[in-house]
Amino acid sequence: MILTIFLSIIFCAAMTLMLFSAISFIQNIKFFSSAPKEAREVLIPREKELFYGAHAIGWVLMAFALVMILGVGFISIWDGFRNSFSFLQFFIRFVFIFSAYKIYDMVYFDYFLLMKYHFFQYYFPEVEEVYANRKYGYNIKSQLLKLLIIFPAASALAAWICSLFVK
Repeated sequence: MILTIFLSIIFCAAMTLMLFSAISFIQNIKFFSSAPKEAREVLIPREKELFYGAHAIGWVLMAFALVMILGVGFISIWDGFRNSFSFLQFFIRFVFIFSAYKIYDMVYFDYFLLMKYHFFQYYFPEVEEVYANRKYGYNIKSQLLKLLIIFPAASALAAWICSLFVK
């Protein structure tokens, strides 16, 4: 269980690094496909780098975040094989990691960064009016759908596949 908690923390850190690299350094609006439609409509494409080398730094951080995410997946599965996990043990591990991330996403990204500290609005001030009168982020329904249905279903599928290969 301690490894699962540690992997959850690493997964959340990787997603945070990915968010910061996309918003702060790369600033390509293609990364903001999950933003609400009204926010995407007012986004102004950033052709010029924030400073010389910002895009390169952003892509290196993005690659590092992807390696961290793949590492979490690899270690989760490898440790399960090593310890002969059952379906239920794999499922609990996967659903815990995904659920911890989704709760972190809803609290830290959507509430604190987006609504309270205006992190996204700092780099893209044109979206300030879109988020002006909201008390919470923009997609609570889709967030809860992922937390309560999609992530448990994906965890069950991954656990079933992994349990097929356990000796």
